[in-house]
Parts: sequence; C-alpha cells; structure tokens
Amino acid sequence: MAQADCDGIDRPVVFAGLDWDSNSFHNGIASFILKNGYGCSTESIPGSTIPLLSGMARGDIDITMEMWIPNVQEAWDKAEADGDVAEIGVSYPDATQAWYVPKYLVEGDDAKAPDLKSVSDLPKYAELFADPEEPGKGRFYNCILGWGCEVFNTKKLQAYGLLDSFTNFRPGTGGALAGAIESAILRKRPIVFYYWGPTWVLGKVGDQIVQLEEPAYDKAIWDKLASTPVEEVDESFEATEYPTIKVSIAVNTDFESEAPTIVEFLKKYRLDAATVSKALAYMQDESATADEAAQWWMANNEDIWTKWVPADVAESVKSALSSS
Repeated sequence: MAQADCDGIDRPVVFAGLDWDSNSFHNGIASFILKNGYGCSTESIPGSTIPLLSGMARGDIDITMEMWIPNVQEAWDKAEADGDVAEIGVSYPDATQAWYVPKYLVEGDDAKAPDLKSVSDLPKYAELFADPEEPGKGRFYNCILGWGCEVFNTKKLQAYGLLDSFTNFRPGTGGALAGAIESAILRKRPIVFYYWGPTWVLGKVGDQIVQLEEPAYDKAIWDKLASTPVEEVDESFEATEYPTIKVSIAVNTDFESEAPTIVEFLKKYRLDAATVSKALAYMQDESATADEAAQWWMANNEDIWTKWVPADVAESVKSALSSS
C-alpha cells in the first residue's frame, strides 16, 4: 500500500507558488503525487522568487519546484550558508535563451537564407527581415520592453554591431511577442527573434526554428557585459551566447529532515525543457489549468514519472489518474 501518512507530516505540504506557468505545472505534478501517493494535503503560497525564497528560508514554504539559483545567487548563497535551504534535485537541466530564425529560411531547396547560420551573418540578410517602419533595416524582435532579457539583448546588438542594419524592436507585452512569432511562422514569413524556454511558444514551434550561433558562453565576457550600463556598450565589447541554466528543486532544511521519503521522491524527479514546453503548449491550446496539464502529462507518460516513486505509490497515483 502507498504511504498514507504523508511521511509523518501532520500539516499541509507547502509549495512556492511562483508566478509563471512552468512552475505551476511542476507544482501540479508533485502535488498530485503527494496527495494520491503519499496521503498528503498540499498548499501553495503565491509570489515572486525573492520573497518566496525568504519564506522557504523561514520555514513558511517547504518546496520550491523551480529554483533559478543563478538568477538569485546572492540571496540563495546566504540562505544556504545559514543552513535554511538545500538544493535536492533538478527540475530540468536545460533552460535556454537564444536568438532564432525559422527553419524554412535556412533549410531546403527554396530556402531564402541558406548561409544564415550565426549572428555575424545577419547583416547580409537585413533586407529579408525588413522593418516596415524603418526601410533599409531589418527588424530584430527583442524581449519584452523593461525585462532584463531586453536590456541584455540590446547590449548584444550593440556589441555585435548589428544596429546599423537592424532595428531593436521591443514588444510591449509577452502576448505581442508570442503573437508575432506564431503569426510569422504560420504564414512562413521571415522573422529573427529572441525567445526563452521552457515556454508554450517553444512547445508549439520549437521543431520549426533554428538557433543562431553565437560565440560560446564565456563567464568573464558575460559578467563584463552584464555589469556595464547599456549606454556604454559598443562594438569594442565582446558578447557570448546565453548560458544554459539548470533549474533546481529546493527545500527548507527542516522539511528535508522531517520528510525523507518525500525528499527521496523529489531527488528523482526530473524533466527537460522540451517536455515542459510541450505541456505549456497544451495549456495554451486547450485553455487548460496547470493542474489539468499536469494530469494530462502524467496520464500520457507513466513510463517517466513512475520511476520517481516506489511501485505501491505509483499504483495509487495511477488509480487516481484513471478516476480523475
């Protein structure tokens, strides 16, 4: 029989309700398994990364399913050094950010830009990506105005010397950027753009796009670019591709001691960015909640998640899935 006493935890297990869909999807999977396989009740506290990390350090939160440690390194290091939090697993090892073009532009007999392989090739094809509002230049679709990625891409455009041939187009919302990408690919139009994953956009069009090559990630170059104000960056600077980020599963250390069986499950939990992107695309296409997407994914991928838990727990969870 499955563990029915929630590993001795006599209160709800509390998840960090971080404010993006991929975290909600992971929470949905882990919560369903804890409820139906381990006899737990669960809750989540909504918020953003730093406040919820502080909450986990205090013990208000037990589990964070998407801890982007490099993005909050200073705060994480302090909480870890104080003995309040621990990294126990990997939610997915390959969160990505990159510049992309559609495959149909660069592959096949009728490709319009067969030699477009890297960012350094872009000036030759500026006319192909013509900006309707600034004739003579191509349009680069940057990240959303005001986001950190928008600033970093702007620095890259300056360092790569691309602003002579491309406009730096910054959409005002995530929906506007996603819509432009989806529309261009649906109509097989030229577009060069930045995007990140896992996201529903990469879940829908990931097999139809190609990442442009950039100089290999170099931490020293990256750190210099990151620390330099955008108005001071010019072509004398070097730039590199984005690093691939490992997204971790983290817990409060008291919870780690109190619930070793649950922690063992979380240590085995592991997906990849492409899988999460597909789930987010399902949420988008079906207007599904994160919990519905989690159950849809689990129902179709028993061979993966059943390896994270003992056989009796897996059977209880499968039974709950079949009746939900």
